[in-house]
Amino acid sequence: MYNQFLVEEIIKNALIEDMNDKDLTTELLIDDILKSTAYIIAKEDGVLAGILVAKEVFKILDPTISFDILKEDGSIIKKGEKIAKIKGKTKTILKGERTALNLLQRMSGIASLTNKYVSTIKQYSTRIVDTRKTTPNLRILEKYAVSVGGGYNHRFNLSDAVMIKDNHIKAVGGIKKAIQKAKENIPHIVKIEIEVTSLEELKEALEEGVDIIMLDNMDISTMEKAVKINNKQAILEASGNITIERVKEIAAIGVDIISVGALTHSVKAMDLSLLFVDGGEKIEE
Repeated sequence: MYNQFLVEEIIKNALIEDMNDKDLTTELLIDDILKSTAYIIAKEDGVLAGILVAKEVFKILDPTISFDILKEDGSIIKKGEKIAKIKGKTKTILKGERTALNLLQRMSGIASLTNKYVSTIKQYSTRIVDTRKTTPNLRILEKYAVSVGGGYNHRFNLSDAVMIKDNHIKAVGGIKKAIQKAKENIPHIVKIEIEVTSLEELKEALEEGVDIIMLDNMDISTMEKAVKINNKQAILEASGNITIERVKEIAAIGVDIISVGALTHSVKAMDLSLLFVDGGEKIEE
C-alpha cells in the first residue's frame, strides 16, 4: 500500500492545478442544492488500479459524498462494467471528475500493461520490475500500480540502494574503482548494483563481489553466456529495450529480474468515463 499522506498531497496539488480559483462552468450552471448520481464505467478491458485514490479526490472536496467501490484494485474489468457509484452534490462530482479519472486511468493503464508482461512469463520465476522512469511527483502512485498489476518495485529513489551506472563508472575511472569506493562507506544493510554492457565488465564486477548486476542492452546470446558465467553468484537483472515481444525469450535465459521502463514512461491510459444517471432513470441500489 502507499503512503496516504503523500497521496493526499498529490491529489490536492492536482485539484489546485485544475481549479486554482473555481470551476467557472459549474459555478455558473449548477445550483448548490442539486444532487446527482454518477458511475465510473470501463470503456475497455484491463486491470483496475487507483480506485481508492479516485475516492479520495471526491472525499477531499466533500467528506459527505458517497463513493461506493464496485470493483477493487487488481480486478480484471471488462468494457462496460461499472467500477464505482458516486452520490452527492452535483458540484462536487463535476469538480472532481477529471482529476479522479486522470489518476485512475493512468494507474489502471500501468497495472494493465504490467499484468501483460507478468502473464507472458508466468511459467518462469523471473520478476518483472519497474524503474525510476516515472512521471514527476506521481512515482508513489505509478509504482503502486505496478504492484497491483503483479510486478515488483525496483528502488523507489536514489536513497534506497547503490546503483552504479555507466556515467558513474566513467566519472570514477572504472568498474573496480567504483565498487571499491562504494564499499568503503556503504551502510551494512544496503546492497550494491552495477550496470555492465559486456562479458568482460561482468567478470570484473563479479570479482569485486557485488550483489546485483544489470545486463544493459545485451543481446540474447550474450545474456545466455552471462547467466553461465555468473552461475548464481549475483542477482542478474536484464534491462534495456524490453518489449512484450522479447520478454519471454529473455526470461527463458534464466535472469532473475527484468526491468521494464515502458511500464511507466510510455504507458497508454485505460479508457474510463464518469457518467451521470439521467434524471428519470431509476437509480440502482
